[in-house]
Amino acid sequence: MAVETPVCHFGWKAIDFNLRGVDDRMHSLAEIRGSKGTLVMFLCNHCPYVRAVIGRVVRDVRALQEQGVGAIAVMSNDFTQYPEDSFEKMKSFARQHNFSFPYVIDETQDVARSYEVVCTPEFFGFNDKLELQYRGRLDASRKETGPSDLRRDLFEAMRVIVQSGSGPQEQFPSMGCSIKWRIELTKKQL
Repeated sequence: MAVETPVCHFGWKAIDFNLRGVDDRMHSLAEIRGSKGTLVMFLCNHCPYVRAVIGRVVRDVRALQEQGVGAIAVMSNDFTQYPEDSFEKMKSFARQHNFSFPYVIDETQDVARSYEVVCTPEFFGFNDKLELQYRGRLDASRKETGPSDLRRDLFEAMRVIVQSGSGPQEQFPSMGCSIKWRIELTKKQL
């Protein structure tokens, strides 16, 4: 079932993290922070919404990195229930799509909870002060890749943030697969 993200909460401060990447290194917010802005993306390997746009994500992030935007992709799904999202498959996915940014695993799902993530893909665009200025979609693609001339919503929003420090007032929610939360069993359930 597809879900949509809430509206951007302008000025909300990015929350730090320290997560293991597919390069077997730890990555923190401070390390990936860009001089002009920072993009925190929540992706996974199996979601058809992610798979439909991953080539465009990689293209747009490369272009944004050239403008001083730091970027990271976080995978927060329960990979025991969704083995397609396992760490080993994350490594293959990042290699296959030639990621120019760290792809990290949020095994405890604490980062997803702190960012109040709803779906994959989900994009959080911060200015140089790590204040949220964009929470929305990549473009109007859904489960299928949209036409090549679609407006690049994320890219355009991040360009505005790089230039002015503020995001656009008009933003469109991201739509995708819900986060696959781990089911915690209580003693009564056991």
